[in-house]
Amino acid sequence: MDAVWVRSVNGIQMHHVTDLQDAGRFLGNAAMALRAAHVRTGTDHYSGIAAELKSLMERVRQLEDEARSKMHDLHSTDPERFARCRDGHEPWPGEIAAGFIPRHTCRDECLYHDHEVLDALMQCTCGQPPCRACEIGGKL
Repeated sequence: MDAVWVRSVNGIQMHHVTDLQDAGRFLGNAAMALRAAHVRTGTDHYSGIAAELKSLMERVRQLEDEARSKMHDLHSTDPERFARCRDGHEPWPGEIAAGFIPRHTCRDECLYHDHEVLDALMQCTCGQPPCRACEIGGKL
């Protein structure tokens, strides 16, 4: 089974569009580095690989646009489900549901109390029940 690195963001479960953004950015950086190697050395096969990477990057950007569109559609058609997915209570549509564990919330910080964001008073996260992911994993 492949290991997956999941970006930890305080308060939300990232949509897989973020992974596609990372892939596109990494491919773009690799293509740029190969073009720079071509400029420095004049070796043509560097520019050929850079062109392949650019083509692959364009395909990944297309997948990113499709994923973003689906996420926006979910937000407009089912805002309650969007909120459950964003909050990490269920997987995003199109992501594998088997073995899904809710997002760990035990280290979340309150915007109002921990970061003194006065406008966040109504979004206070203090006093929430124990983290469901820890309950499921048996860590409580």
